[in-house]
Amino acid sequence: MNAPEKIPTGLSPLTDDPRYIGQSVPRSGARRLTEGRGAYVDDLRFGRMAHVVFWRSPVAHARILSVDGSYARMMPGVLAVVDGKQMATLCKPWVATLGHLAGMKSAPQYPLAVERACWQGEPVVAVVAETRSQAEDALQYLQVEWEELPAVVQMESALDAATPVIHPELGDNLCFTRSLDVGNVDQAFADADVVAEAVFHFGRHTGVPLEPRSQVADWNPGDRRLTVYHSQQAPHMMQDLYARQFDLPESSVRVICKDVGGSFGIKVHAYPDDFATVAMAILLKRPVKFVADRLESFTSDIHAREHRVRARIAANRGGMITAFEIDDLTGIGPYSMFPRTSAIEGNQVVNLVGGPYRHQNYRAHLDVVFQNKTPTCQYRGVGHPIACAVTEGLVDLAAKKLGMDPLEIRKRNVIPDDAYPCNGASGIRLEVLSHEECLRKIELLIDYPALRAEQAALRERGIYRGIGFATVIELTNPGSAFYGVGGARISAQDGATVRLEPTGTVTVMVGVGEQGQGTEGVFTQIAADAVGVSVDRVRIITGDTDVTPYGGGTWASRGAGIGGEAILQASMALRENILAAAGQILQRDPGDLAVRRDEIIDSHTMESLMPLHELGRIAYFRPDTLPPGFAAELMVTRHYAQRDFPFIFTNGVQASYVEIDTDTGFVKLLKHWVVEDCGRILNPMLVDEQMRGAIVQGIGGALYEECLYDAGGQMQNGSMADYLVPMSGEMPDIIVAHVETPTASSTLGAKGAGEAGTAGAPAALMNAINDALAPLDAAVFSQPFTPEKILRALGKVSG
Repeated sequence: MNAPEKIPTGLSPLTDDPRYIGQSVPRSGARRLTEGRGAYVDDLRFGRMAHVVFWRSPVAHARILSVDGSYARMMPGVLAVVDGKQMATLCKPWVATLGHLAGMKSAPQYPLAVERACWQGEPVVAVVAETRSQAEDALQYLQVEWEELPAVVQMESALDAATPVIHPELGDNLCFTRSLDVGNVDQAFADADVVAEAVFHFGRHTGVPLEPRSQVADWNPGDRRLTVYHSQQAPHMMQDLYARQFDLPESSVRVICKDVGGSFGIKVHAYPDDFATVAMAILLKRPVKFVADRLESFTSDIHAREHRVRARIAANRGGMITAFEIDDLTGIGPYSMFPRTSAIEGNQVVNLVGGPYRHQNYRAHLDVVFQNKTPTCQYRGVGHPIACAVTEGLVDLAAKKLGMDPLEIRKRNVIPDDAYPCNGASGIRLEVLSHEECLRKIELLIDYPALRAEQAALRERGIYRGIGFATVIELTNPGSAFYGVGGARISAQDGATVRLEPTGTVTVMVGVGEQGQGTEGVFTQIAADAVGVSVDRVRIITGDTDVTPYGGGTWASRGAGIGGEAILQASMALRENILAAAGQILQRDPGDLAVRRDEIIDSHTMESLMPLHELGRIAYFRPDTLPPGFAAELMVTRHYAQRDFPFIFTNGVQASYVEIDTDTGFVKLLKHWVVEDCGRILNPMLVDEQMRGAIVQGIGGALYEECLYDAGGQMQNGSMADYLVPMSGEMPDIIVAHVETPTASSTLGAKGAGEAGTAGAPAALMNAINDALAPLDAAVFSQPFTPEKILRALGKVSG
């Protein structure tokens, strides 16, 4: 493949011959996927493979009185029917808490409900058969008796004295609480010229990846070895969990994650049915496959984002923000999810509210409560969309009270670009950000004066358009203590092994997997430039715990920044070893040589001296020709953990332009812009598409997606016919621009971009809607912003 045309950048190149890093190289693996050659879990076929399906609780809370599987066992092809009590003898229970979240509690949980089912969709009985259809047929012959119990549905009343306690042994329905009070908040509000406040509601929603959760567990009793093929984001994490829950040596567990059809955080957790599938494979001594169907996914996959935030802001007449205060209440279902816990999202909200601004007075309170609903946990953005919407909604309210332009108030209050490193008001440590430059750039990008003029002219004609902004910070590249400090065995480091093959090609093995975001393509570019070969001479292997160095996997926008740095360091070390071998073969000083475009060259004259495949042939097949005592080391492993900061923050600003039909309440998305600073850009095309995809996901939560429950805890819209996801025809043009401020915590300088679009889009959209409604003295702060809510705000419907 020829190198693409160079794109100018103000950053120093990382190599002597920079051909790929920073360029829009079509990602490797695209042809294989577009030709239908992907290797997804449901494509796997093994001899004697069985299939497991689950009888899931049809109600939100029930006591399991009896399970009679005798009729189901008589059905054709049925191999086993196992209930919670039997399953408890195969797999240990777990409690999902983290030590650094002081006072957090959760009840022990089992792969299958033992005495009580605590949410609609909790697995209760496993049925295994020769085929999926046989297992589903047998499921109809199960006889389960249950007694329905009162359900805790509303998080607002979960802590009331009259509300039943879901787990009596815990004492109440409070999972975690946290308070933060810095500066002099009371004085700041007392002295403020302007105080604005609002109550923000965020609807519970879920990820809908193209490939549902799925796995094949294969137990080999001959060597007592477990292999799990998984659609998962963190293979080494799952290897550790399976080893611990089934009392196996870690070396006896192999987890393989090949192609993964989307994740969004849905596949970074350990689910009860994960462990149940493995247990059935061990019990039956044969491969067992589980693939969630789309209907059960809606109540078995994690949900996220159910929050109610009471918030206020203080400012002076000059437009300077002086304080923020929030009270966040979030419901997480009956259990904290294992092993990352369901308190992290709320904790992130506390850390991130007010983050882009330089105020120093901040008070926050968080209550995380249990409910009889599907468990919630980390989903793309993890607290960022909530914190950003609260922060940016308050900033717009303050600007309105001051009669100040919303872009101007942001310019006055963002942390200056020359102030870093510094601490935000919540104590978060910020290395280097570019708020001022991003705001300048977006003002030009959208032609702000012309847009305001257009808006004013259309208002005269009764057409209500709005412009909304959101200033964003996003935590990426989490540091080495992020989960480990709390006791969760989730690696903050990643490693890469890079090997020169005899043919002169380069094989890279890394634990950070491909989830559809283009990871393999970016890793190919890094290795190609760092070693000195063409991208079509690089092969990437990911997601196999037997092959790849130990690592954390794909989450928290860490893939490029953590995994990419490990690949860069390993590739640079391999290049030095190649030059050392070339020096011995050519009898030259390695310092006078270079690897360039698949050849060893004279670094002074650029003369070609030897192709890499010839060096590989000699090193591997004729080592007898090398000097005594010299061995060509053409396979190198390096590890990297970001240790300078708790997180490496990225930043940006988004703008949204909408039109409101005041008769129907419908929101028409006209255009969306984003200026993003994710550090060094490794592939502009992939970054832009990551941003666009993330923005669409954010728009989905802001306008369409919500898991609706009735008073008894029954999900009312658990199907693709009823649960709305954004469609391409409804989306606006999304214009992406960049600022590049590399992190100094790594040589690569990459931060992250996978979640930033989701973080800011709901806030920008909310502010645009409220800007459109402002002449009508209406506003909405409850997501999703449905037509009904907008009409209610306009006084056109009651309720």
